[in-house]
Amino acid sequence: MDIDRLGRIAIVGSVNMDLVVHTPRVPKLGETIIGSDFMTAPGGKGANQACAAARLGGEVRMLARVGADAFGEQLREHLSASGVIVEDVVSIAESPSGIAMIVVHQGDNFIVIDPGANHCLTPDDVRDFGTHIADSDIVLVQLEVPLDVVAEVVRVAGEAGTPVLLNPAPAAELSRETLAGVSYLTPNEGEAALLAGIEGELSDAESVDSAIRSLSALGVGTVCVTLGGDGVAYSDAGAPVRRRPAPPVEPVDTTAAGDVFSGALAVALTEGRSMEDAVTFAQTASGISVTRPGAGPSIPSRDEVDERLSS
Repeated sequence: MDIDRLGRIAIVGSVNMDLVVHTPRVPKLGETIIGSDFMTAPGGKGANQACAAARLGGEVRMLARVGADAFGEQLREHLSASGVIVEDVVSIAESPSGIAMIVVHQGDNFIVIDPGANHCLTPDDVRDFGTHIADSDIVLVQLEVPLDVVAEVVRVAGEAGTPVLLNPAPAAELSRETLAGVSYLTPNEGEAALLAGIEGELSDAESVDSAIRSLSALGVGTVCVTLGGDGVAYSDAGAPVRRRPAPPVEPVDTTAAGDVFSGALAVALTEGRSMEDAVTFAQTASGISVTRPGAGPSIPSRDEVDERLSS
């Protein structure tokens, strides 16, 4: 990459409005409890990654769909204010904007998503976006859009020679052909287990290593499993698995942690950093984000990350 310009990052993914409420405990099925600190915040895995990459120094262009409603207008404004090029974030009348209902308890969360307009994105839209994918240094995609869209992103990027960073969330099975076209894969433990065909959870270091080896054998270039408070485990191009501990932080809201990690990793890779340095950069950005509430509002700036790294 030409180091005299910003890394060009294309992102195909979801844009949601997050509806967040904090609870003193997780409610049982059928139970009503009193929450607090309700807020609406721009989110969606695609949007979070786009904003993270833009705030951290990338030249970011996004392909997405939002509804022709108040949320859609706010979401496009949020992306643009973060520095994302939004010409291909199109408002459509046939579906409302996607939303995510997020319940936060003691810094952790569970989420229910209504994809809305996100599921109106099609493989034809990806092909129309193909010139931007070809002109980019890396393309990011997630699984909050239809899986045939994800497969088409990988195919178009492969033809163009553009590396693909896939954050396989929410968890879903993918074809071997799609996985073989992925340059960088950033699953959490549950997603890694599903894609690797391992039943149950990855309960220890040995099972994480096994999942990484299995995914590498399927053709994935670099596998980087995010382990929450236990840091990350990664294998660069089939090399022995390496580990990095998580930065010591007091989590407030982990909603966007994985998205910030993926967006930051993309920026670092387009800057020509080694995988080790890229992971360190991404962990630092993600570590800052979990100390703040909300998804979009929690994403740090490049100056914040650089300052944290220097200290």
